[in-house]
Amino acid sequence: MSAKKISASRVRQLLTAAAKTRVLVVGDVMLDQFIWGGVSRISPEAPVPVVDFQRESIMPGGAANVSRNLAALAVPTELFGAISNDDAGRQLQKLLTAQHIGCTGLVKSATRHTSLKTRIVAHRQQVVRIDRETRDGLDPKLTGQLLAALKTKIKNAAAVIVGDYGKGVVTQPLLNEVKALCRARGVWLSLDPKPVHHLNLAGLSLITPNRKEAFELADLPDETRAADPLADSKLMLVAQRLLNELRPATLLITLGEQGMLLCQRGQKPFHIPTIAQEVFDVSGAGDTVIATFTLAIAAGASPVEAAILSNHAAGIVVGKVGTATTSPEELLKSFSHR
Repeated sequence: MSAKKISASRVRQLLTAAAKTRVLVVGDVMLDQFIWGGVSRISPEAPVPVVDFQRESIMPGGAANVSRNLAALAVPTELFGAISNDDAGRQLQKLLTAQHIGCTGLVKSATRHTSLKTRIVAHRQQVVRIDRETRDGLDPKLTGQLLAALKTKIKNAAAVIVGDYGKGVVTQPLLNEVKALCRARGVWLSLDPKPVHHLNLAGLSLITPNRKEAFELADLPDETRAADPLADSKLMLVAQRLLNELRPATLLITLGEQGMLLCQRGQKPFHIPTIAQEVFDVSGAGDTVIATFTLAIAAGASPVEAAILSNHAAGIVVGKVGTATTSPEELLKSFSHR
């Protein structure tokens, strides 16, 4: 299928409509901490760089970053997940509240750590990442609390996004219940999969694996890669297998510098080339894609329009350092200049 463009006026119309919807996000929430510095010498103690501290920043990560991307585009958003009564949990709630993201669906666990990822960055390059988190499955009592909170809010929701980062909140019982809730109310359900988790992903509205995850989900080796994704026979096989086995309404495979591939049963795959001019940091780009695609669908976009919109949003955020978001103004500008 050949490329298609959407006008800036259509983008404005979709963003205006999205601001009148409500999108719920459920999954593994995290706090992303960045320590920025410079390197001018190697440590005399070991062959490692010495980072001279310059500044520190913190921002929501994981499913919390998905909700942050929605809020940045003026979409009313509620977040559901598990945190602990620790410093990271308190910082995360403070940040989310400041960004007008609903936090009543964050349940507190006395036995879990709030996921905290500390990245040390020198000269725009990540030197090391330190993870402090609990990866055990969420216990049935907390899962029940989370679902009870979700049930009260889903009545007014246009879509639900499940952010599975393999930290234990997205269990099969939780996913089954979320699927049933969405199906009963005709609510769109998007999920960013984590293949190592081995969940039953059948019957979702949208799944957004990257290339590596798509091959893992299809249980096929990724041995060759064509310059043109539509001429990549192995990638086409993977897409067909996932459509046949998981039967999502829409499959969006993100391909990094090759853009993304939109696949639907009974239709030819649609390839959207990347619009990224410069790539500084891909962390969080998948969050931007699933958030933007879902808000576009909630606003009445076609899957092709939603894919083009999310591709533009991803192209903007990878040009920024750290888990980033895009604003309605930036997104509109990216269409006005093409």
